[in-house]
Amino acid sequence: RDTMDNKKFKPDEEIIQLMFDKMRVYQINDSFTFIPNEKLKIKCNAPTDKSGVYLVFKKDQDEFLKLIYIGSSGQRNKDGTLKTRKSNLGGMKDRLVNGNHSKFGKIPRKKSWPDEMKKEGIPQLHIFWWVTHSRDFTDFPTDIEKELRTIYLTKFPVLPEWHK
Repeated sequence: RDTMDNKKFKPDEEIIQLMFDKMRVYQINDSFTFIPNEKLKIKCNAPTDKSGVYLVFKKDQDEFLKLIYIGSSGQRNKDGTLKTRKSNLGGMKDRLVNGNHSKFGKIPRKKSWPDEMKKEGIPQLHIFWWVTHSRDFTDFPTDIEKELRTIYLTKFPVLPEWHK
């Protein structure tokens, strides 16, 4: 399991620490890195049968990580149960690989992320993910995503740069 230990964050490590502290209770978690010439489908280690939240960081030339996106996978059905993606790869993995990133149009992330990374000169992304709805926890991913956004907005006037 990857944590924020031994990582350098900017612009505000304190806010990132608060976000990681919030997520500490979720025992099913991990992270992966991605560079533009790799296949996101292969690099992504998120589960295919579970839902949760993820934080996307870009690594700059100085090896600092900067938060650029807060996202989630899994929605609440009308009856109050969780709806986990079942199409294609399924679960959080499918959301990360085949989901559209609204800022970049209706293009799957497996294409839009490498294209945008090349355009912006981003050498690497680091994606941290947590399962928030499992046997042990029944927190809806969209609720936790909203809480993480609220933490971020206590310090910054707008959401991270890859938000619309």
